[in-house]
Amino acid sequence: MSPLYPEIEPHAEGMLAVGDGNSLYWEVSGNPDGQPVVALHGGPGSGSSARVRRFFDPRAYRIILFDQRGCGRSRPHASTPGIDLSANTTAHLVADLHRLRRHLDVERWLLFGHSWGTTLALAYAQAERERVLGLVLVGVTTTRRSEIDWLYRGLARFFPEDWARFRAAVPEDARDGDLIEAYYRLANDPDPAVCAKAARDWHDWEAASMKVDPAAKPPARWSDPAYILARTRIITHYFHHNAWLEEGALLRGAAQLAGIPGALVQGRLDLEAPPVTAWELSRAWTDARLHVVASAGHSHADPGLSETIIAVTDRFAREIPPQS
Repeated sequence: MSPLYPEIEPHAEGMLAVGDGNSLYWEVSGNPDGQPVVALHGGPGSGSSARVRRFFDPRAYRIILFDQRGCGRSRPHASTPGIDLSANTTAHLVADLHRLRRHLDVERWLLFGHSWGTTLALAYAQAERERVLGLVLVGVTTTRRSEIDWLYRGLARFFPEDWARFRAAVPEDARDGDLIEAYYRLANDPDPAVCAKAARDWHDWEAASMKVDPAAKPPARWSDPAYILARTRIITHYFHHNAWLEEGALLRGAAQLAGIPGALVQGRLDLEAPPVTAWELSRAWTDARLHVVASAGHSHADPGLSETIIAVTDRFAREIPPQS
């Protein structure tokens, strides 16, 4: 029997202009008078997932999902030829959350983040502490250079054949250098065929880490050329610029979260976000409980991860007083 709450549909949705020509898609489901929770998706550039609604008791929560700049149903889409991503940075996304909160008339909210969404949640919480009721972070990342290097070089020792193909797909003079920069350039090449191939090669490498579970398959939307091109452009844009974060800043700033309850849900077998980052964060932020799920990797659909997430959100619904 699935531990997830039943499927639900939004009762409100819309587009929010946030400046720089960008409009964000947002939606609200669950109890209109419930505790507000906003879900920050991964990627960056993956877009929101309807499955995330099911991590929250719809009787207790007002569940807010949105697509970050350039992806999902937000516009302009990063698959657009000649797209300018200069106004798509971590600081812009933090400011977008501020605008979305005000647009939806939310005083304070719970933050839920997965993968890149945990980095964004930490950045927002450290900038807007007084607006945060608590944080539920799954597959914890802080987007340090060491974490980025692990994803696009360190993992090669586990998947040598896949990494050899990933490396061989960039120009020969770039293969021993910064592969993220090389893909960043390819994904923004004037030739659409070059862009499309770069996006496919990038996602083939990302799919390699799923091979730990023989039954795992890439998400269905990875078959959409526009989706993977937008996602590749956004990821390489963020990682090429180290997410515009000073190295280690989010871990150093975690002490600012003292008094805010947190839950860090981490798969022991997570190759994309190794457990060391969640452990380091739990030591820096003592109000956060670390939940390590022995059989799980990075996907929140992995065995035990969904159950742990729901146990946490149910507990927060009981322990965090409703907002007036």
